[in-house]
Amino acid sequence: MRIAIVGTGYVGLVTGVCLAKIGHQVTCVDVDEDKIAQLSSGEVPFYEPGLGEMLDQQRKEKRIAFTVNPGAAFANAEAIFIAVGTPQGIDGMPDLQALITVAQTIGRNVQHDVIVVIKSTVPIGTNTFLSQIIAEHLAHPVSVRVASNPEFLREGSAVYDTFHGDRIVIGTDDAEVAEMLAAMYEPLHIPILHTDIRSAEMIKYASNAFLATKISFINEIANLCESLGATIEDVARGMGMDQRIGEKFLRAGIGYGGSCFPKDVKALLGMAELSGDQLQILQAVERVNRKQQMRLVEKAVSRFGDLRGKRMALLGLSFKPDTDDMREAPSLGIAAALLEHGAQVVGYDPVSMNNARTYLPAQVELFESAEQALAGADAAFVLTEWQEFTLPAFVPKLRAMREAIVFDGRNCLHDSVLEDDAVEYHPIGRQLGKKLVTTSFHEKGRER
Repeated sequence: MRIAIVGTGYVGLVTGVCLAKIGHQVTCVDVDEDKIAQLSSGEVPFYEPGLGEMLDQQRKEKRIAFTVNPGAAFANAEAIFIAVGTPQGIDGMPDLQALITVAQTIGRNVQHDVIVVIKSTVPIGTNTFLSQIIAEHLAHPVSVRVASNPEFLREGSAVYDTFHGDRIVIGTDDAEVAEMLAAMYEPLHIPILHTDIRSAEMIKYASNAFLATKISFINEIANLCESLGATIEDVARGMGMDQRIGEKFLRAGIGYGGSCFPKDVKALLGMAELSGDQLQILQAVERVNRKQQMRLVEKAVSRFGDLRGKRMALLGLSFKPDTDDMREAPSLGIAAALLEHGAQVVGYDPVSMNNARTYLPAQVELFESAEQALAGADAAFVLTEWQEFTLPAFVPKLRAMREAIVFDGRNCLHDSVLEDDAVEYHPIGRQLGKKLVTTSFHEKGRER
């Protein structure tokens, strides 16, 4: 299939490269000339494991191309995917201006019948709205049919998710469009769910909101575990063994961040408000997450009393491992709060240093290694569970600190940290001195 993709961010570029990988002819278009120049030379403008190698392969096989010319991209396309950003607006709702501009551009440039597939995360009803805009701007008497095809990619594992997804959602009332898109995805051998357009739009928001809810729930239980003497890892493991609950997204820590969960929860709350409804659970989810991101700062204040002049080292700055994305990262609020308390803040991240310099307050001093950041520090805050922080070899590096006091916001440090008498360890959701997992579950098959 000949495919054009508008937008070369995380979703657009990953989608384009992976569709090329399964045999389609893909042209990606973007208004950013510098980005298109980078991609045309094989350089990926953001960090995503495995994507660069796959891009190189598809360029060599001439199955993917890049351009700033939408007319050229659409010239022979059977399907046009829209994958531009929908950033959060001032009112909390997604800003659809980029989508509107793309819809107008499609109308002016398409010269033959085509399917327009919207992958961007959009409020309910947006696909219909964009279809109308395209129709209003058509320069030629052609048929443009619109379908919703939301993405479910996780930054840091987006390539893997494309080939091993749980489902592909295709929202359309046009049976022929549904069949064409299903055939396009057939080489992936992933279950396909056909729905109407509005249901497809809602599936994306409801899925992300539910995962955010799971995270906030386990974090509240973790805080209660600290008060009552239980161990959150044991509690979460016991819960996750129940197939009705599942083990994923039950890892306690300092809350969710990134470009999706915060924005999508807020957007769903905004849609509910506009429709006259209230989503009280999601209102609580948002409050809990804001509070949880300050949990380590509260622990530090409780431990030191006065943070003025204390050197605090932040380890891991991106919102999650295997990405350089700093959007809504917990490190941002934590750094700001520590600075407000008068602390000296330093930081290190294996991948996101360039982005960190843009997002973090200017007072934060960044270093190129964990050892440099830890040197002379009064406390370390582990904010992202990068693998280098989880290995036994990391623990001796803590001895470079003035005093080895560690606040582990991801409960990810190796067990050996608890065996080192020189380390004072403050995790989330359990009392000091307890192992990461203290209970073995060998009684398989027992029924209640």
